[in-house]
Amino acid sequence: MSRTNVTIVDVAKEAGVSFATVSRVLNDGANVKPEKRARVLRAIKRLGYTTNLQARSLRGGRSHLIGLLVRDLGTAYIGEIMRGVDSELAENKYDVMLYTTHRHQAKENEYVTALTRGMTDGLLLVLPRHPEGYLKSLRQKKFPYVVIDHQGIDDRGPAVGATNRAGGYDATRYLLALGHRRIGFITGSMDLGCSRERLDGYRAALRDHGVAADAELVREGNFQQPGGYAAAIELMNLQDPPTAIFASNDVMAFGVMEAARERGKKIPDDISIIGFDDIPQAAQVHPPLTTIRQPLEEMGHRAAQMLLEIIEHPEQAAEKIELPTELVMRESTRVLR
Repeated sequence: MSRTNVTIVDVAKEAGVSFATVSRVLNDGANVKPEKRARVLRAIKRLGYTTNLQARSLRGGRSHLIGLLVRDLGTAYIGEIMRGVDSELAENKYDVMLYTTHRHQAKENEYVTALTRGMTDGLLLVLPRHPEGYLKSLRQKKFPYVVIDHQGIDDRGPAVGATNRAGGYDATRYLLALGHRRIGFITGSMDLGCSRERLDGYRAALRDHGVAADAELVREGNFQQPGGYAAAIELMNLQDPPTAIFASNDVMAFGVMEAARERGKKIPDDISIIGFDDIPQAAQVHPPLTTIRQPLEEMGHRAAQMLLEIIEHPEQAAEKIELPTELVMRESTRVLR
């Protein structure tokens, strides 16, 4: 391996730790066990990674670091996006500085401020929580940034997302084609544009197929498995429960599966379940989960590519890209009998 092409992922593999652990060590972060920190530092030394970073910072006054701000590292959704980001940046001799907000607004603002004070050349924001204030500041400073998977918050800024409304529509239409009419829907966090768009798609499909929307069949979730479980229990407790449930992401769909089994329901004989994202685990659960595929890795790749173009050509107009979603039919859904 060429010492000038070493990336943070190479360091993680060499040390036998996660991408996030290497990032925390590089940023002198807390919550890293001494033994793991030592392994990372040894890997950095063996691969020449530190020297590589120092050499890059001398080019054109740039750090050749990109800040990546994510809500958490608890799901494969983030991991798939990060994979795309890292491959594109490594190809262009950039590295990633990773920060996790753990869903705290104050941390999100704090990290954005820190990352834009000369530490990085640009910023990638994955599902930011309440970015309206600091996005305005970033535009005023002309600091390069791209938002990933968060529609409806920044009409003037660059963004990469997926066709969330179309995905919500396709999932609901598929369940309707299977004969289901009582279709429960579990939203994501409703302060996020992608959650609202998936709900809009669900409602539009019902309307277009002559099925009246029933407010009691919609429950608000939070994109986490316990939230999906709790919402599914509420739906199953209805006097006329749904025969199918559409969860706004795969992780919540796993919670729905857990709730169904707890109630003695067979999937898909007694209830059909569909998710959204198509993270790797969706094909590995039992039964394999029918879902809407978001091109997550490609979203990361395209966002990083867009950001590098903005860094090189700051005068170019902001671009918005929506990548297509796709229905993936597996074994968690079936024709209503």
